[in-house]
Amino acid sequence: MINRVILVGRLTRDPELRKTASGLSVCSFSVAVDDNRRGQDGEKSTLFMNVSLFGASAENVAKYCRKGSLVGIDGRLSQRKYTRKTDNVQVTVIETIADRVDFLEPKSAANADAGYIPDPTPNPYTSDNKKSADLDSIDVIDDDLPF
Repeated sequence: MINRVILVGRLTRDPELRKTASGLSVCSFSVAVDDNRRGQDGEKSTLFMNVSLFGASAENVAKYCRKGSLVGIDGRLSQRKYTRKTDNVQVTVIETIADRVDFLEPKSAANADAGYIPDPTPNPYTSDNKKSADLDSIDVIDDDLPF
């Protein structure tokens, strides 16, 4: 038997990080995935898949991913049942247990709305920088060159 799931989609909410009683990190989030079937009105349909992740990977996803982040997930399906306390109804939940989560966007795109703006670093090779004038006066011995 094979139980393998590969998903590519965007997080629909910020990941939630929790710790188990034994101290294991657990991260939960949902991913919006396009379905290749069209609805009755001809529009694309979207699936919202619940995902759980454990360990150090869970901490990394909680630290670096936000709502809207594009991720690739490799994992397996899991089914659990519980009785809802409010109305005593048995509920079945099917979710993806991720073995691996890949960040599919550059770090700058994922953190575009995080409020972080890096300091511009001066280019030492531009004409408006004093260092560019010093480049002509560098003495290089041919034995020091790697080529």
